[in-house]
Amino acid sequence: MSLKIFDVLHNNITNLTARRMALLAALISLFALATAYTAEYGFGLKPCILCLYQRVPFAVVAVLGLVAFLINTPYTRLILAFCGLAFLTGSFIAFFHSGVELHWWAGTDSCVTKLDASSVEAIRAQIMGTKAARCDEIQWSFLGLSMANYNVLMSGGLAALTFLGLRLIKKDS
Repeated sequence: MSLKIFDVLHNNITNLTARRMALLAALISLFALATAYTAEYGFGLKPCILCLYQRVPFAVVAVLGLVAFLINTPYTRLILAFCGLAFLTGSFIAFFHSGVELHWWAGTDSCVTKLDASSVEAIRAQIMGTKAARCDEIQWSFLGLSMANYNVLMSGGLAALTFLGLRLIKKDS
């Protein structure tokens, strides 16, 4: 049964061209960004700074993938390699964020809010002006995994598929 899944995956990847694979990477990235913005604006989940950092690789892949698809260039495979590296970078950022959420290590200086205790009014103004959530607080989880945890898996899987695809896809004609 599992061999059939790998055969189907292998056959589908080998029938792709580099341009179509770039388009697929761009569309998946745009979907991931749409999901993040829906969670933020549709469901009121405020992103922390690490959440915002995790969006950057998807934006990079979306732009690179669309450029590679729309402009027929001999560098499409190289662009795909950069897309794979961007996905891998996203996975590392998400892994770091997962570690911060689980209190394995401290986050960046931007992850914590340092209150100015000079006066009650100063503290209140600072709290009211805070836009991002704390990095070590999980706002949403499903099956015990946070969005950062899912992003580790998704970005890592997309990186692996991108690099595998580069080895298996047929040359563009």
